[in-house]
Amino acid sequence: MSRAEIKWVTEPDDYECTLSEETQAIAKEELREDKNTRDQALASIREWIMQNPKILNCRLDARFLLRFLRFKKFSVLQAQEAIQRYILLRQTFGIAFNHLDIRIPMMQDLTDLGYLFAVPKRDKLGRRIIIARPGVFDLEQFTNADMCRIHGVVYETLMEDEDNQVRGFVHIADGQGVGFAYLTLFTIKEAVRIVKNGEKTLPMRHKDVHVINVHPSMKFAVDFGLSLISEKIRKRVHFYTNLDEFLKADLVDKELMPKEYGGTIPMSEMIASFKKELFDANPTLLSHDKMEANEDLFSHQAKIGAVSALKRTGTNCGSEGDSIYGITGNFRKLEVD
Repeated sequence: MSRAEIKWVTEPDDYECTLSEETQAIAKEELREDKNTRDQALASIREWIMQNPKILNCRLDARFLLRFLRFKKFSVLQAQEAIQRYILLRQTFGIAFNHLDIRIPMMQDLTDLGYLFAVPKRDKLGRRIIIARPGVFDLEQFTNADMCRIHGVVYETLMEDEDNQVRGFVHIADGQGVGFAYLTLFTIKEAVRIVKNGEKTLPMRHKDVHVINVHPSMKFAVDFGLSLISEKIRKRVHFYTNLDEFLKADLVDKELMPKEYGGTIPMSEMIASFKKELFDANPTLLSHDKMEANEDLFSHQAKIGAVSALKRTGTNCGSEGDSIYGITGNFRKLEVD
């Protein structure tokens, strides 16, 4: 099949901006986005994708491509590199990116437990607040594959929203109940690869991170994690000994939080609302499995997501296929340089 005959996951569309004037002003100031820049960048990226032998299939609609352009502040070259990394990563780091189906029982169980969800209302800066509660992750019931997939489901759903692409996210992580045993989920080398690839490849604007209830015994693990992220993100991380200390800091409007965290709406109601978002986005997320890269044109180091390959070429991913899970990407099989 010639490239002209390819049936793309989505075809190019005529973009109509639905962002509010306020959000458009933020996009202009922070991301250098205006109509002229956007139109030229979209045309350039679409042409590049359609002629790029490394990309066999991809979404070509504006909402998807704008994820990467906004993430890279409309540097077309950097956005192209990020898209290429993203598509390759989907194949070689499949557990976190392929078959992101909220209908899978483990995904519904983790959602119902409140492992990872976004609160319904935006903060005063228009950002979505994502709450992570790793302490509810039962190591006997769930695997590291389940952990990675639920993050993929949640993040991909939220990235579909253009306001989120522009305004970004606030993360709140509650370390209550997380102990030393959780460190067995991933090896140190696996953690390095996941964090490095995650920050460089997922087109999410992380604006603030608040961490509550970290047990002193986990300090070394937290310090190690901080060493893996960029200085820009590291400066946005805030730590609190307990919930009271977090609420007194008043950096997040407590009225937006679940009732169990100082707000008024019960967590169960917030989770039910967010679960509907996940189900609504499900067809789009599953369509991503049609995206494809030509792995033969990438180095072995790039395909396994080696940090050295990331530094040299800007192309990164995760693991290779593994039949244990029946899908690509068993983290236990990662080889890290």
